[in-house]
Amino acid sequence: SLSYYDKRQTGAIMSRVVHDVNRLNNFLIEGIQYFLVQILLLVGIGAILFKINAKLAFWVIVPAPIVVFMSYHFYQYIWKLYASFWHRNSKMTAVLNDSLSGVRVIKAFAQEDREIERFDEKSRDLYEASVTAEQTWATLYPWLSFVLMLGSLAVYYVGGRDVLLGAATVGQLVTFMNYIWRFYGPLEFLSRITDWLTRSLTSAERVFEILDAQPDVVDVPNPTRLTHIKGDVRFENVTFGYDEHDPVLQNINFSIKPGQMLGIIGQSGAGKSTIINLLCRFYDPNEGRITIDGVDLREIAQQDIRSQVGMVLQETFLFNGTIADNIAYAKPSATMEEIIRAAKVANAHDYITSFPNGYDTFVGERGARLSGGERQRIAIARAILHDPRILILDEATSSVDTETEQKIQEAIDRLVENRTTVAIAHRLSTLKNADKLIVIEEGKIIEAGSPSELLKQKGHYYNLVMAQEIAMEGEDKGHEQPA
Repeated sequence: SLSYYDKRQTGAIMSRVVHDVNRLNNFLIEGIQYFLVQILLLVGIGAILFKINAKLAFWVIVPAPIVVFMSYHFYQYIWKLYASFWHRNSKMTAVLNDSLSGVRVIKAFAQEDREIERFDEKSRDLYEASVTAEQTWATLYPWLSFVLMLGSLAVYYVGGRDVLLGAATVGQLVTFMNYIWRFYGPLEFLSRITDWLTRSLTSAERVFEILDAQPDVVDVPNPTRLTHIKGDVRFENVTFGYDEHDPVLQNINFSIKPGQMLGIIGQSGAGKSTIINLLCRFYDPNEGRITIDGVDLREIAQQDIRSQVGMVLQETFLFNGTIADNIAYAKPSATMEEIIRAAKVANAHDYITSFPNGYDTFVGERGARLSGGERQRIAIARAILHDPRILILDEATSSVDTETEQKIQEAIDRLVENRTTVAIAHRLSTLKNADKLIVIEEGKIIEAGSPSELLKQKGHYYNLVMAQEIAMEGEDKGHEQPA
């Protein structure tokens, strides 16, 4: 569920997926086979030692219980140190991911030194955790080796005395001593495997924390299948908060008939995007219900919802691939003709064909090689190709110049035809064709009706329209003044 990612940094999750999985993989591939080989050697050589001289063999294994006891307690202690090490490694990776993702902002505000400082701080924390863990291991491991060597000293003493008393021969003692070192080799490896095992189990715990995470939004058993949504949407007494005790939306009620367009107006943080998140069922409401075609959203298969809802967001995300790949993302089986047709409807075909590689042009990470307006029109083409029954527009024309806005608006006008549409916009001109408007303030609907009805009420919507008209008149006068 999205709530899982809301609470975690991308870099921290990447660290677990890459580093922790790799460490666990190495242990499963190499560690287990070495472990089994050493166990077989230990049992085989132990049997030979008992066959040569059971009395001396007893003295060989005397330190083993002590080593096992020490290894167990050492493991309990070192586990915490390695857990701290991997936690700090995740934090460092998260900072690095933030810095690389926001490199343009960092350079724009000349904050390179600050980011280097942040990384250095996390790097030092990781270094200190690593040194603490390695120093602890380097201090305790020699003690394990020393305890093992006590067995060989006991064999030297008891075996030498038996040779002097005639109870054993020198050849037996020399043979026995050679086998001792073959016996202690695997035993020493098993004592060292504590370090390897601790690192791997710490990684395994972090990996399984992700694998065992339960999604907050799940399909009910035998969900209702809506293979063709008509687009009748209703919010009935919906209350929701990302923190259940701090509601973002309170008692929201509205309805949209198939093919109608609903405009949502409100200040930043009022709860507009939260309505979209609930409609896509990224989250479930705390109270009330949302229905599509009369069926509670929680009873519809998520696949049926997502496959018939299209989105064009304010912050367009493009994958690091070609323009054609990004347009066809929601429909991988699309033909080139379908992709081009969608691009033409989105007013994107002309500028795409102006590139040397056309539709095979790579957009770069997050579409960095394209302008904001170009990215937006690719997102519209992607939505057109997806052919959704319900369309969501979240500030689709923001942050672009007037000419680009006009082209995007033309593409949107074609896109919304015969579709249930929910549009969020600060520029009220983009909502001129809306059938209904709702004004949100502090998570509550304070006005609702058609644009003409709200203008007659001379309330919040009327004031916003007047303010924007005055601002536009000021801009026009500014352009008319000679330079």
